Amino acid sequence: MKPSYTEVTTEKHDLLHTDCQQIGQVLARVGEKWSILIIMLLAKEPHRFTEIKRAINGISQRMLTVCLRGLERDGLIKRTVFAVMPPHVEYELTPLGHSLTTPVIALGTWASEHIGDIQAARTVYDDQEKSDKTPWQRAENK
Repeated sequence: MKPSYTEVTTEKHDLLHTDCQQIGQVLARVGEKWSILIIMLLAKEPHRFTEIKRAINGISQRMLTVCLRGLERDGLIKRTVFAVMPPHVEYELTPLGHSLTTPVIALGTWASEHIGDIQAARTVYDDQEKSDKTPWQRAENK
């Protein structure tokens, strides 16, 4: 019997096993920063392409197109074309996509609550890295 994803397990995992590869592909898709932002934007209501592009600061038109196609292929969003002039295309989350909003919100909440801890850890690490380098290594990095 396979453990659920919420259980911690000590059994060895074959990273080349097909299930692990498929899980990795799914996590890569939903872990992309643009995908997460798109999912959170569409969680409230459907949006047109230009609305999504305006709402997500820094995303290029090409990257938005690539992300939307990938999310649609994975069944997380639905693309609807309305037969009007000019054509009207709208994107919305599928039930599968909506089921992803809860863990994404939880991850975002965790990041927000711990950003100070992460920044402090980075500072300690960076300071340690600087002190571990010889004087000529530090000079090369300037």
